[in-house]
Amino acid sequence: MARGVGPLLWGRGRRLGSVAFRQQKWKSFVSTQPKMPPCDFVPEKYKSYPYERMQKIREQNISPSLRMYYKKPLLLHQGHMQWLFDYEGRRYLDLFAGIVTVSVGHCHPKVTTATQKQLARLWHTSNIYMHPSIQEYAEKLTSLLPDPLKVVYLTNSGSEANDLAMFMARLYTRNFDIISFRGAYHGGSPYTLGLTSIGLYKHGVANGFGCSTTMLPDVFRGPWGGSHCRDSPVQTVRKCSCSEGVCHANDQYIEQFKDTLNTSVPKTIAGFIAEPIQGVNGAVQYPRSFLKEAYQLVRERGGICISDEVQTGFGRAGSHFWGFQTHDVVPDIVTLAKGIGNGFPMAAVVTTKEIASSLAQNLHFNTFGGSPLACVVGAAVLDAIEEDGLQKNSEDVGTYMLLELAKLRDKFEVVGDVRGKGLMIGVEMVTDKDSCHPLPAEEINQIWEDCKDMGVLIGRGGLYSQTFRIKPPMCISKKDVDFAVEVFHTALQRHMEKAAAK
Repeated sequence: MARGVGPLLWGRGRRLGSVAFRQQKWKSFVSTQPKMPPCDFVPEKYKSYPYERMQKIREQNISPSLRMYYKKPLLLHQGHMQWLFDYEGRRYLDLFAGIVTVSVGHCHPKVTTATQKQLARLWHTSNIYMHPSIQEYAEKLTSLLPDPLKVVYLTNSGSEANDLAMFMARLYTRNFDIISFRGAYHGGSPYTLGLTSIGLYKHGVANGFGCSTTMLPDVFRGPWGGSHCRDSPVQTVRKCSCSEGVCHANDQYIEQFKDTLNTSVPKTIAGFIAEPIQGVNGAVQYPRSFLKEAYQLVRERGGICISDEVQTGFGRAGSHFWGFQTHDVVPDIVTLAKGIGNGFPMAAVVTTKEIASSLAQNLHFNTFGGSPLACVVGAAVLDAIEEDGLQKNSEDVGTYMLLELAKLRDKFEVVGDVRGKGLMIGVEMVTDKDSCHPLPAEEINQIWEDCKDMGVLIGRGGLYSQTFRIKPPMCISKKDVDFAVEVFHTALQRHMEKAAAK
């Protein structure tokens, strides 16, 4: 219930008939508007086409595969750190960061200034020549990764990076088969669609030759899970009798992984790819020891291990700079994108000298990867993360938000699970906690739309689009969290009141 309205509602409700009581409660909640934190930034006045013309152009000239959020799609005009402004000047708290891409904040002054200077100096030469920024950036990026991950190949997107990682794995091992998790998203290119295991992205054309999926060790929705499985301030509501240092769920999921190795792939494989926390599938976390044991099994089969850090990298996990570090593993290849450029299109594959050398047997070239402009942007992002203390902020503010959201899980039956680490958070919606059936789309849509109308933008994910994805710019504050949680609380209360009134 929104703060400040409870006593009034329940006091008046005792004097109303049941129908009038429900109507009064609904009207009161509809009129409640949580107060947005102040912001001293003033956006420029919007001067482009009217909304209706923009919508018409979108319908006629933009591919229909590029779907938009919300019944009335947003027309965004400007951004400042954790805030977005629409064409009418309305302000929104951005909890999705351009699909987990804006790492240090919209139009961060340091990144903007560095980009402007480089734009006036040199945009592009391609990497057939040396230019200062590619060497400087490669040194700065690899200094943040453990040995032997010291060789960089720069690309333009996460799909490109994962595509190249697959290629490298196959060249280096001289094997072909690669394993990924069900529920994984590793890209939308024809090659990476074999690794992506979410039906919504499958187009009914041939893909995935040499790619096998294995059971997702999801301790909330999967067959096994308990109350101590995952590396998160918030555990599932499932109970277990595991003693300290023992995880029955992990053991069961490892057996399933072994079964995949014994039945679905040859005796030798090219590799295994996994996100440290699944992104598109709704911040799904695995048992703490799973990846460490899985990596060992893969290497016994001659394969290499790929960590997809497209969403989990660059301090978002809070406790560590890279997601794989939270699992106490060192992969053979790391793929990076999204937050690497704070919205600028760049990505990277980082690997060992030996694996990288396999690609040098013949020519392999990326025209725009590692451009002077991209490398300057990437370096400025790394500086901003360090200078603004954003990894620590992710840990502190993310933990605070997880614990606040967990209170809503304990209060509302439709909030099935709250999970995540740092500022990579998922809130899974269900009809009830016993069945864990996904909440129907129309009900989730209403909560989602209500949050937007109150000024908070949240992502969606999961196999049934049943999970709210909360992955804001890492500059978000605790005051922003208080506002966002109050908005979400109000939207949930409205949903429950509306359901009760039917």
